[in-house]
Amino acid sequence: MPFTLATWNINSVRLRAPLVARLMEEQAPDILCLQECKCPVEKLPLEVFAPLGYTHVVARGQKGYNGVAILSKLPLEDAGSVDFAGLGQARHVAARLENGVLLHNFYVPAGGDVPDRAVNEKFAQKLDFLTEMRDAFRTSRPERSILVGDLNIAPGEDDVWSHKQLLKIVSHTPVEVDHLAAAQEAGGWVDVTRAHIPEGKLYSWWSYRARDWDAADKGRRLDHVWATPDIADAAEDSRILRPVRGWDQPSDHVPVLARFDL
Repeated sequence: MPFTLATWNINSVRLRAPLVARLMEEQAPDILCLQECKCPVEKLPLEVFAPLGYTHVVARGQKGYNGVAILSKLPLEDAGSVDFAGLGQARHVAARLENGVLLHNFYVPAGGDVPDRAVNEKFAQKLDFLTEMRDAFRTSRPERSILVGDLNIAPGEDDVWSHKQLLKIVSHTPVEVDHLAAAQEAGGWVDVTRAHIPEGKLYSWWSYRARDWDAADKGRRLDHVWATPDIADAAEDSRILRPVRGWDQPSDHVPVLARFDL
């Protein structure tokens, strides 16, 4: 069963419903995973997406913050969610496709501005969230699974515009990278995007603070597509849609896509 999967931190799905619809029309992914939806599930603008073929929805939401949703043309069933680190926030949801593949959609906490858990509660929560992800994958090693989302960490030197200058900046600090690597190793996850695009700078996020984001190009690869080893070889055509950052009233993230034939 071939299908294309996209993941996108939309930074308010109600505000940017027209952009989501545009992506659906232009790229037509079979499954679209959104993060930072910023609304309760009942407020998702499904009336915009259903006419485009996205009639299957699994989501968790909350008013004004966080929120994750899986919109699909393909039938899927709700496979639950986990409140990692006990934050009481809508940051994870899972769905199972008819072929048995389990899909995880994550929105890892950003972690605030100071990379020190002793003085920054948000950073501590981020590390605890990643630790519980690791422990969950150790307890039950995933099979035939795909994990996507805004993981809020750019792990590699080529995943940021300047490795040296960002070593003390939240999202690329060694402690965060180590925590993400531990979670990835615990599940045996394959970074599908980097498996297909192993070399060169690669970003999925550009700050709103840059006057000209394209010219400055100070990006980070915060959004990821992972797969378990038993299905990773079925992935192909990984790509990051950089031009979407230039759409009107954009999210600061852009979609990341991969195609699977399972």
